[in-house]
Amino acid sequence: MFEAATIRDWIGMPVVDPSGDKIGTLESIYYDTASDLPAFATVSVGLLGRTKLVFAPLDGATVAPKHLTVQYEKKVVRDAPYIESDGELEASREADLYRHYNFVYEQGAGGERKLGRR
Repeated sequence: MFEAATIRDWIGMPVVDPSGDKIGTLESIYYDTASDLPAFATVSVGLLGRTKLVFAPLDGATVAPKHLTVQYEKKVVRDAPYIESDGELEASREADLYRHYNFVYEQGAGGERKLGRR
């Protein structure tokens, strides 16, 4: 498992699925606002000029010298909710993201967002 404190050092590195298929390039990290731990990576996919950012869970992710391996198949990640390459995940779409991966989604007691980008 990666050290949460160093995950930002991996931005720009390839992200692969468990079988080694490249999904895309690590672009940013979204943190769980309650635990302050990395929760999702945004992965840049597509061709130059037509890229988007898809979300890949970081639970169970591992790092190697030249890539980050996530625990979900390439197709599952590529079919995940996405944002434009210069966008930000809207609060109203967080539940869709959690549903895509069959995760339970719970906002904070005061309706706070579950995810924050750093």
